[in-house]
Amino acid sequence: MDQEFDGGSLYILRSAVGAHATAAGLSRDRVYDVVAAAHELAANSVRHGPGHGRFRMWADDRFLYCEISDGGLAGASGHAPGQGAGQDAAAGIPPWPAQHGHGLWVVAQVADQFTIDRGPAGTTATASFAITSTVRASR
Repeated sequence: MDQEFDGGSLYILRSAVGAHATAAGLSRDRVYDVVAAAHELAANSVRHGPGHGRFRMWADDRFLYCEISDGGLAGASGHAPGQGAGQDAAAGIPPWPAQHGHGLWVVAQVADQFTIDRGPAGTTATASFAITSTVRASR
């Protein structure tokens, strides 16, 4: 799956994510986790970034991957989820909040792996979800 989104199309994104996660073989509860994580990441891009972005989803034998990129998610600092980091010194922009009750904290809780990478071309957030129960159990 490869889909552009903005604030007006988040509901379409959620629907497509749910269909693809179900097709990948995830349980109903895990599909909910994937949809919630995808929505939180896309909503952060809309709210804290340029208002739009690109969502990609793919799977291998072990994981379903959800990747959001938008060419520059304002404030995403590259800090590990859960770490408050003050301001991004280079840009003078406060980082995305990754505290309890915030979207990135939620994503870090439901995903098996979660990374945020920031570089000159922008920011990419990737959440990975185990497809098999043996991988999930080893977390």
